[in-house]
Amino acid sequence: MQDLEKIFLEDKKECYKLLHAQLEAMLEGESNLIANLSNTSALLNMAIDNINWVGFYLLEGNVLHLGPFQGKPACMHIPIGKGVCGTAVSERKTQLVKDVHTFPGHIACDSASNSEIVIPIYKNGNIIGVLDIDSPIIGRFDTRDQEGLEEVVRILERNIAQI
Repeated sequence: MQDLEKIFLEDKKECYKLLHAQLEAMLEGESNLIANLSNTSALLNMAIDNINWVGFYLLEGNVLHLGPFQGKPACMHIPIGKGVCGTAVSERKTQLVKDVHTFPGHIACDSASNSEIVIPIYKNGNIIGVLDIDSPIIGRFDTRDQEGLEEVVRILERNIAQI
């Protein structure tokens, strides 16, 4: 695997291009949701600098439940509409939060987190979960991250079986 950490600091677009290619290759022929989310969280954790948590929450009824992740222990349940993750589901769109301390209703699972990006995951037009990434750095995520991570989610969506 090419040293994505070094490239990331120099060129986010190039890093995401390599990350997408690696993810496509890793998921090829595998449709199991948990296996694909587990490996995706591990790959993202290795590839993206200055993050302290990356993982997934899976939607069951009106609650997001903790799924595969990399980082410290996290919140187990998040109601739709609560926190950044629940808001991503209720608004059906990516949440790019430069400073979580200014986000109304933010749920502080890790007090070290200062910025966050959350992207809904769809299957057959329905949200099945979210990709959640936290950073200790205020303003860590930008629109280049949003575009790159939304493509990560699209790759995942193509490679998961119906649940």
